[in-house]
Amino acid sequence: MTNLTLENIAQVCNGKLNNWNSNDRREAQGVVLDSRLVQKDFIFIATVGERVDGHNFIHEVFEQGALAVICEKAPDTPNGPYILVENSLTALKSLAKWYRMQLNIKVVGITGSVGKTTTKEFISSVLSKKYRVLKTEGNYNNEIGLPLTILKIRDYHQVAVLEMGISEFGEMHRLSEIAKPDICVITNIGQCHLENLGSREGVLKAKTEIFDFMSKDGRVVLNGDDDMLATIEEVNGKSPIKFTLHPSLADKEEENSSSLEEIYASDIRALGLSGSACNIHVGRESFSVSIPLPGKHMIWNALAATAVGTLLEMNSEEIADGIQTVETLSGRNHIIKHPKYTIIDDCYNANPNSMKAAIDLLNISDTRKVAILGDMFELGKDENTLHQEVGTYAASKNLDLIVCVGKLSSHMYDGAARVLEKSRRAYESQLSHQTSFEDENQNRNRNLLYFETREELLEALFSIIKENDTILVKASNGMGFNQVVKQLIE
Repeated sequence: MTNLTLENIAQVCNGKLNNWNSNDRREAQGVVLDSRLVQKDFIFIATVGERVDGHNFIHEVFEQGALAVICEKAPDTPNGPYILVENSLTALKSLAKWYRMQLNIKVVGITGSVGKTTTKEFISSVLSKKYRVLKTEGNYNNEIGLPLTILKIRDYHQVAVLEMGISEFGEMHRLSEIAKPDICVITNIGQCHLENLGSREGVLKAKTEIFDFMSKDGRVVLNGDDDMLATIEEVNGKSPIKFTLHPSLADKEEENSSSLEEIYASDIRALGLSGSACNIHVGRESFSVSIPLPGKHMIWNALAATAVGTLLEMNSEEIADGIQTVETLSGRNHIIKHPKYTIIDDCYNANPNSMKAAIDLLNISDTRKVAILGDMFELGKDENTLHQEVGTYAASKNLDLIVCVGKLSSHMYDGAARVLEKSRRAYESQLSHQTSFEDENQNRNRNLLYFETREELLEALFSIIKENDTILVKASNGMGFNQVVKQLIE
């Protein structure tokens, strides 16, 4: 890793280098927090966690070949070099910020309330058709994960695609200072982390902190169909590139048609759970593409990837190839074709916007449709109302079974029940006097169920689903709905 000698690391981290041979000029080959990931000439950063103290593994990592350890407490019997610092996590961020400055690489930073990860996958898939790309893995998008991701960049990488997630003001400012993005992508502004950010206006303010340390010649790519993002007209003296399904430039004169300020889709053709097809317009050019993942939001992702690919001088053939070969990740709109039914695994995270998008996706299925919906976390003081709104939305769709799970989701159940009760009354008023509603619908709530816990759901799961169902599994990650998906698969 460029310039990552022990002397430089100690200086950057404002630490004291101990038990070291001054003739040792080796460069670190990796930086990790997990002792199990240590390889030869890696730096191990010992941190004190809620359950595990990394300092207890210092002796072990040297046996695994570690070059040195960064730690807050000096080891009793050091068997290798160690850099003593005041705070290990602060040292990690300082090291990543300094290392980023050594790199000759384009950085794409991606944030937004919904769809960061799938947008990252689209952009990475497109860029990989021309460049050697490093992308954020898993949930490494916060003040620990982002620095670790940056420290994985090597000289052979040409582009880094970094997901950047936050939950409070100032956090994106700090992430931007570390990443120093050349291209900033914002997917949307939704109702997430409202307990800290207060409102969508607060979310917009917090997310746009990503611009704070953008490179001088950097560009911004925004979802033009988002009402909050549409208000951004200029960043650092440049107009943002807006991707949209509702273009404003499409019918204008030719002198404007070459503008890259708007990238849009036309002739959209839904292909069910197989995805969609459309024409993508970039300036005066357009190309046809098949998007292998279903849902309108996947078209936005494809447009965002088109914008980034265009900024990095890719042609339409390369961009289309990248879009058409994108793959989903577990827990994020992942379509699983089980021999008995189809599962839409979208259980990694949830907020009202992503819930409604997932319900829309389920609704296009031509089978019996089952929505298993769980609690959404970090919604602040309006959490009960927001859960109720999701229930109301779900009940307004053509779903065969809605299953609400969790304490907060009792409000989701209430919202759905009110809609179904209204529908029942409307139906009852149309029945002839020869037929009673009760005779036809002895269990009028047969398409709406509630379980207080995931365990209660799991016990009843195979009594409520049927062969050939399409089953949506959606909740915040803390609900552990990956266990529901696992049980369905097994």
